[in-house]
Amino acid sequence: MTTHDLGKSYLLKARQRRRVLEVLMEEEAYSDVVREAQELVELALKGILRLAGLEPPHWHDVGPILLENMALLPAAVQAEAAELARISRWLREERELSMYGDEDTIPSEHYKKEDAERAIQDALQVLRIATES
Repeated sequence: MTTHDLGKSYLLKARQRRRVLEVLMEEEAYSDVVREAQELVELALKGILRLAGLEPPHWHDVGPILLENMALLPAAVQAEAAELARISRWLREERELSMYGDEDTIPSEHYKKEDAERAIQDALQVLRIATES
């Protein structure tokens, strides 16, 4: 298996999560929508990096890596790199809270429909850019 093959696999896994977002939204599981959107974005962005011949780091927000390596990325990704990095950062910030909560935050009560809609919109934007490039 090559880095390129693994990159294509990451993009496939990201595409497969799209339907999961729809199902979770139908169930009104808004915190889970946010968490799965983060997973989709992380896979898509790491797929972009691998297809560009870059080894992605073993952390969740790879937006800064995209920005640092723009010259190696497809033109469509370069044009949207700042937005991709913004989305990655936002969803990374929500990753643990949306799954586990905190002493003063219950995820299923904290996240609202608007949060889930934003997460889906952002995730689909990343997926579109990743699969068109």
